[in-house]
Amino acid sequence: MSQVRVRFAPSPTGFFHIGSARTALFNWLYARHTGGKFVLRIEDTDKERNSDEYLEVIYSSLRWLGMDWDEGPEIGGDFGPYRQSERDGIYQDYIEKLKAADRLYEKEGAWWFRISGEPQIIEDQIRGRVERTEEKDFVVVRSNGSPVFHLVNVVDDITMGITHVIRGEDHLSNTSKHTELLKALGAPLPTFAHIPLILRQDGPGKMSKRDQGALVEEYQKRGYLPESVVNFLCLLGWNPKDDQEKMPIAEIISRFDFPGVNQSNARFDERKMAHLNMSYLLELPSNDFLAKARDFFAATPKHAAIMSSVSEDYFAAVMEISQPKIKAVEELPAYISYFCSDEFPWNPKALKKTFKKGEPLARLAELKDLLAGQDSLNDETAVEDAMKAMAESNGNGFGDYQAIARLSVTGTNAGPGITQIFRVLGKDSVVERMERFLASPPEIPA
Repeated sequence: MSQVRVRFAPSPTGFFHIGSARTALFNWLYARHTGGKFVLRIEDTDKERNSDEYLEVIYSSLRWLGMDWDEGPEIGGDFGPYRQSERDGIYQDYIEKLKAADRLYEKEGAWWFRISGEPQIIEDQIRGRVERTEEKDFVVVRSNGSPVFHLVNVVDDITMGITHVIRGEDHLSNTSKHTELLKALGAPLPTFAHIPLILRQDGPGKMSKRDQGALVEEYQKRGYLPESVVNFLCLLGWNPKDDQEKMPIAEIISRFDFPGVNQSNARFDERKMAHLNMSYLLELPSNDFLAKARDFFAATPKHAAIMSSVSEDYFAAVMEISQPKIKAVEELPAYISYFCSDEFPWNPKALKKTFKKGEPLARLAELKDLLAGQDSLNDETAVEDAMKAMAESNGNGFGDYQAIARLSVTGTNAGPGITQIFRVLGKDSVVERMERFLASPPEIPA
């Protein structure tokens, strides 16, 4: 078997859609699985809608996701140019071949392709046997002289030696036109594999670039880990058949093949994506997580001000206890706000719940005196043991103190462990916050 050659052929007419990323990924995975070549080809003949900005988004998004291309723009190769805007001479040669074979005729200034009328049969690697007969001739060169998508797509695949065409199911209706052209040009048919569509999260229909979570750059800005996005994308339409979801890229490459690709469409699930990202964040070495957090905070002035308001060591300590609790780096600014300022809001639900039973202010006063008598709050085990002993001697449970303590020093009822919070904030800050809360308790919502 000759070496597998696949291609991803985006148009730089908009931001990089999650569906485009998934198509690129399936091509890239198949090339890596088979030891083949992944070719990047840019369909940039729409001069009015193309832009260099969108082209850079394609390049940077692919690189962020780890999808290196073997041939294409900025890399080169033996089958270039790799931008359609630079291949007009090649298209003209093939137009002349079709004219010489008497398969083109002119009508109203455009050139039309004369169909064969024969059934077009493909053995699709995912859809199975597909048979369709083109019933009408179709335009391949517009009246302004520019070749249409169907022709340039086929010519590029022929001249670049593409062996496998892996693309969305919505292109299946084009395939009979493409096989007509391929046969007319005397070229072998590539192996086709039409992958399922990605459906929007809520409601019917294909996911569009306007849907929430549809653009790859959103996840870059939100501090998602690229490996978690890739892992999620590969599960949109592919199943390794053992229900395993979280897999390193090397394992995905080794297991990826057409039999695992589903025929049914895949529904986008942002909660599942967030859960995967959280799993990857948990496994990050603490120094790597800290670096990701620093980069995220530094990217916007508002968040950078939070980071610069505390010392490097303090920020690192806050990140260390926050890492196991968050789903995404983008949650950090809100999550750590009470570590960086004594001014923080009171969560109304936490207030109502904490003051619903018992005498929380009395418990807080007892705990404040206990903590004030400690040399420091650095030994979490010792602090917890002291709290439990006090609770037991007063006929209370540890939770009776923990809830009001957390509320008084953080304003909420969720977050890292209470003794972790005490350690990082430090004894002076914890005691001062408790004293302030006792002196002027917030109003309890009705």
